[in-house]
Amino acid sequence: MKTNVGGIDKILRIVIGALLLILTATQVIGLWGLVGIVPLATGLFNFCPLYSMFGIKTCKVK
Repeated sequence: MKTNVGGIDKILRIVIGALLLILTATQVIGLWGLVGIVPLATGLFNFCPLYSMFGIKTCKVK
C-alpha cells in the first residue's frame, strides 16, 4: 500500500469519520453512521483504495 491520501484530505477524513461515529454512539443518527469507519480508516492509514484505482494522489510526491 502506497500513501495516496495527505494534507487537508487526511484531516477531513479523520474529522468526518470520527464525527459520524460519535453521532452514532450517542444515538443522534442511526446505524448508517457506522459508514464513518471508512473515512476514519482511510485517513489514519493514508491510503484510499478508490484513489489508487483511479490514480488519484492528494499527498506530496516523495
